[in-house]
Amino acid sequence: MIKKIILSACLFLSLASFAQEGTSSPYSFYGIGDIRFKGAIENRSMAGLSIAPDSIHINLQNPAGYSDLKLTNFSLGGTYNTTRQKTDSQSGSARRTTLDYLAVGLPLGKLGMGFGLIPYSSVGYKIKTVNLDGISKILDGSGGMNKVFLGFGYKLGENLSVGADAQYNFGKIKTTNFELDSGSSNGTSEVNTAILSGINFNLGVMYQAKITKKMTLFSSFAFSPESTLASQNTRLTSTSVDDTSTLNDARSLKLPSKLSFGVGVGETRKWLVGAEVSMQNTGNLVNFYNEVNNPAFNVVYGKSSKYTIGGCFTPNYKSYTSYAKRITYKGGLKYEKTGLVINSESINDIGLTLGIGLPLSGTFSNINFGFELGKKGTTAANLVQENYANLNIGFSLNDKWFQKRKFD
Repeated sequence: MIKKIILSACLFLSLASFAQEGTSSPYSFYGIGDIRFKGAIENRSMAGLSIAPDSIHINLQNPAGYSDLKLTNFSLGGTYNTTRQKTDSQSGSARRTTLDYLAVGLPLGKLGMGFGLIPYSSVGYKIKTVNLDGISKILDGSGGMNKVFLGFGYKLGENLSVGADAQYNFGKIKTTNFELDSGSSNGTSEVNTAILSGINFNLGVMYQAKITKKMTLFSSFAFSPESTLASQNTRLTSTSVDDTSTLNDARSLKLPSKLSFGVGVGETRKWLVGAEVSMQNTGNLVNFYNEVNNPAFNVVYGKSSKYTIGGCFTPNYKSYTSYAKRITYKGGLKYEKTGLVINSESINDIGLTLGIGLPLSGTFSNINFGFELGKKGTTAANLVQENYANLNIGFSLNDKWFQKRKFD
């Protein structure tokens, strides 16, 4: 079944990843935009927990997990987002539908392989300011960066797996700055375009050990070293008197190193409870358009961190009499310090996640639904607080490939 849909889905997501505006947040003005969650709906429903090996779901956060696949897996996921934004004096709402990932995992004995496409960051904002002199400024931004990845995981023993993947980053960010003096007809338009490209790597280790006859200890470790991101920038400036100019700029940005580790306990195919911590160093993602269009805020870019607690429960995955017992129930809590500090206020993100995995009868495939409710930012210091609700849906389709036919 999945052989027939992979090609069309790959082409569809490739086009959509370029075209979609994946955020409506004013905080996406900074750096290369809002950093998207890199993971499948199965993990996102547990607030991002990704510590346990899985034979039928691809682990996009730790490449060591590829080695545990027993069937060829095709995964596709998307999100419907609603956000309520408010300041001390105003409020508004926005809605977005995004495609979050497309991935294929292949079991090759002790070796497993994964490849696919993931949107990495999104830019989408419209900011209007008016100063005391009557000069209005409108800032508009769109675009983002995507990743295509190829990775391998290898099982060193029954309990230990290692893996690595390579990721090629590419994308385009476009920002517009329009200034108009209300006391005259003079106006200035500035259009900035940044073409991004670069390569980075991700390393992973997963280890599990029996505590009792039924209970297992699970642990994971992932590390992404610092990498370079090339940005080719162009600025086109126009005035109301038909004066235009073009400026080109090339610079190297730095994607920061990131370290993640987690631990948990559970019974295989029954239940899991765990915690995970991610820490990311300070990078250098301030680009050409950030320096010129900064809307008079005091901005500091620092280290970021994320703390996750999550788990799942399946009453009886082998039940033939009750479909409800084969459903997997998931939940989690997350707290993230984004590393962005504006007007001395840290921009943090806190959220609650819930989800269910619905098996497709007669197959090892399933459909996963997730719900995420959270808050990002604050109304203090003239900033924006975002209250968001995300409805996620993911398809994990499994089949056997590369089997020799016994009969012709």
